[in-house]
Amino acid sequence: MDQKYWVPALERADLILKAISRQTGALKMTDLCEETGINKSSMFSLLRTMETLGWVVKDAGERYVLGAGISYYNTVYNDSLKQNMNLVERFLAESAQSVGAVGETFQLSVLDRDEIIYLAKQEGQSLVRLESSPGMRFPAHATAMGKMMLALLPEEELERRYPGKMLPAVTSRTLTDWSKFTAALAAIRKTGYALDQEEIIEGISCVAAPVLDAAGKAVAAVSTSMLQHAFTAKQEAAIREVTLLAGKLSLS
Repeated sequence: MDQKYWVPALERADLILKAISRQTGALKMTDLCEETGINKSSMFSLLRTMETLGWVVKDAGERYVLGAGISYYNTVYNDSLKQNMNLVERFLAESAQSVGAVGETFQLSVLDRDEIIYLAKQEGQSLVRLESSPGMRFPAHATAMGKMMLALLPEEELERRYPGKMLPAVTSRTLTDWSKFTAALAAIRKTGYALDQEEIIEGISCVAAPVLDAAGKAVAAVSTSMLQHAFTAKQEAAIREVTLLAGKLSLS
């Protein structure tokens, strides 16, 4: 990570939480100083702040355990995992028909900062096997699913995710100019689908549509990918089927 955006206080808080989690209820403040290498003055301020936030709790013996604040994040994280698993199950059930209609591979992903994470894939009949296994990450700005989800973010959130407005080239066709990129996102918002024509992998094109929650927020995206020559022939069907699939998975 660029050190320009590194926050030392957060790094120290992370060290403290990890030390407490490894020896819960066993460490006093002086013990934590020894475990983490953080000086006593900084440790005192950090622990007081973390106690106020509910991240840590000090028992009668002045030893620290993790607090309810951390449990809350864990609960939200587990709920998110359950939702994703439910979405994956629905995608696998619904996408079979889409694969049959287009004859190509369909994928499901979510957005994580400036990357997409693949959650699931339904293979098509094509002999070409795409490297898009669950858990894999790709730069969002170079993918159809990524651009689809980025297009639905507020402008200030988009700029927060790209603070330097830097868009690294993945292939010769990747959009790297910020003004052209944001213009492409505006067009995506109008059409309701996004295209990636050899922007992430040479010779492969893709079309994606958003999966929306009950409030109309994009929580994921689905896509279908294929060789460029196949996309030329199947583009209309691909757009239709990926949009239908996204609608079936959406809650709005």
